[in-house]
Amino acid sequence: MLMGGALTMPAAQAAASDAAVDPVLPVIELPQVEVVASPESSPLIVTTDPKQPRQPLPASDGADYLKTIPGFTSIRNGGTNGDPILRGMFGSRLNILSNGAPTLGACPDRMDAPTSYISPESYDKVTVIKGPESVLYGPGASAGTVLFERNTPRFDAPGLRFDGSLVGGSFGRNDQNIDLTTGTPNGYARIIANHSHQQDYQDGNGQTVPSQWDKWNADTALGWTPDDNTRLEVTAGTGNGYARYAGRGMDGVQFRRESFGLHFTEKNIGTLLDSIDAQFYYNSADHVMDNYTLRVPDPASDMPDAMATEVRRRTEGGRIAATWRWADQFKLTSGVDMQANQLDTRSQMGAENDASLPRVPTATMWNLGVFSELTWYATASQRVIAGMRVDQAGERDDRTMTGGMMMSMPNPTAHDVRSQTLESGFLRYEQDLAAIPLMVYAGIGYTERSPDYWELFSPQEGAPGSVNAFSSIQPERTTQLDIGAQYKSSLLDAWVSAYAGMVQDFILFNYNPGPMGSVTEASNVNARIMGGEVGATWRPVAPLSIEAALAYAWGRNATSGQPLPQMPPLEARLAVTYGHEAWSVGGLLRVVAPQHRYAVSEGNVVGQDFGPSAGFAVTSLHAQYALSKSLQLTVGMDNLFNKSYSEHLNTAGNAGFGYPANTPITDPGRMAWVRVSAKI
Repeated sequence: MLMGGALTMPAAQAAASDAAVDPVLPVIELPQVEVVASPESSPLIVTTDPKQPRQPLPASDGADYLKTIPGFTSIRNGGTNGDPILRGMFGSRLNILSNGAPTLGACPDRMDAPTSYISPESYDKVTVIKGPESVLYGPGASAGTVLFERNTPRFDAPGLRFDGSLVGGSFGRNDQNIDLTTGTPNGYARIIANHSHQQDYQDGNGQTVPSQWDKWNADTALGWTPDDNTRLEVTAGTGNGYARYAGRGMDGVQFRRESFGLHFTEKNIGTLLDSIDAQFYYNSADHVMDNYTLRVPDPASDMPDAMATEVRRRTEGGRIAATWRWADQFKLTSGVDMQANQLDTRSQMGAENDASLPRVPTATMWNLGVFSELTWYATASQRVIAGMRVDQAGERDDRTMTGGMMMSMPNPTAHDVRSQTLESGFLRYEQDLAAIPLMVYAGIGYTERSPDYWELFSPQEGAPGSVNAFSSIQPERTTQLDIGAQYKSSLLDAWVSAYAGMVQDFILFNYNPGPMGSVTEASNVNARIMGGEVGATWRPVAPLSIEAALAYAWGRNATSGQPLPQMPPLEARLAVTYGHEAWSVGGLLRVVAPQHRYAVSEGNVVGQDFGPSAGFAVTSLHAQYALSKSLQLTVGMDNLFNKSYSEHLNTAGNAGFGYPANTPITDPGRMAWVRVSAKI
């Protein structure tokens, strides 16, 4: 049945009942199938298991996985490496951490969004914190925070754990995932590896969409666990891949990732000091894009000749936090975090790869923050949570020239330094009602967000009258009210979360026509936002579960009076599941309304509004069978009726692939897939 937005097996209950009659009969419990991802497990927090099968087709990256959670959408580039959006908010308004550390991309057009370096199935848990309602995980994050987490339980005795899957599907899709851990009570070694590939897909009209991709990752962890409360872990990882983009003038031919980390935790220290958590990390994203490896240069385009650009970002940082508890009423977490980024680039004309070309620095960015978050358990049914953080952020413009390979000019802000002090905080009240199984909450949050790399260095122009974006763009200031409720009973779970906010100095991109194509300009405006998500899971009888979810986001440019661009339309999901013993079947209906609120030629560094978009409905089916306690088979058919449609949030098809200039990329047509998973 559907529990909290994910499919759980009602067959487990039936099997358990049968087992009570016949103790010899084994109990086979199917894993969850993510159809409508989990609702809030606590106020404004969604948790889900990325190792479980899901529909649509198992995710190729972090953005693809997040789309299953109500409130999330993604800007489509092609077959993979979309850019996630939560409640219509994009970029660094959404703080994304993998295993406690950010892996930030380097491409000035976000061809390598942070989620493109994340393989969801290699993590144990995904946590989403909506809105500016936490100060523990870094600055900004006005839209929310996403944590892709790994957790290796301590071994009680020497042993081995294995979790793996194989996926095959339409358009040459094939995935291989393994997660192997061996250990003793004193320590463990864990290896996680995956590979994923797909050819160009076809849309519902049979048109081939350039979207081929291939990617792999390998991560290791060595842990020391002398007791249940102490853990020291060393991690290292690498990965690479390529992706063909129907919506860009270049393709990504390298997504090389390297990461190293050190993490120490000590729990249950004493009566007052409860725990200490310390982490240090280093990440490198080395990305190459060109217009000749996966395509033929278009002589009629603004890049008629072969050319390539390599961009790199190195990120170093750490976090130290301590948690105190006293009087069974208070919990306080305080700490400090820091981060530094260095970005460089090198470019060349022609199809010869010259690795001897020097790397040219483009930007240096840094942040140092202190934070505290306090929970007051006022009564058994009342809680008050409050948090504050202060960050000192800075950026240096290392570019001596601007304008790219085709037309460069001296940079008027070369070696200039920006610095700002940023303040954030929130206050939330939670109440459990005694008369009915209902919890209600209300919170208000405020955050100041420094412009990110893409907002400072990607636009060709700044606001009118400014030298460039680096000299003119101001930090965003978001004030947001969040309210919600959760109801839980044996037959019905229901939840609702709503928000309304004001964003001062919202950073907006304008795409102005120019002789060499659109010229991007970044400016600050004031904005109003509101929306929410609502969902319910109904279990009328034990084998049957029905789930529905609805998400809506609204935005207005208060400076111009126009709609805020890149807002997803109203979206509804309805899922039905029926299970018996070791098998289950289910279906998903996704309905998206037309979007009539738009701002032509306005958006963000990746996408812009082209105009209104049509609504659509897509139906998908799946079935699952437990071959044994440790082996499961799942099959699915996405877009069952081969619907031809495109999302409102999209990139324009590239003319080099035969698309008109403002034609959105269509989504895949009918896709069949099969997944075999094993867990020991």
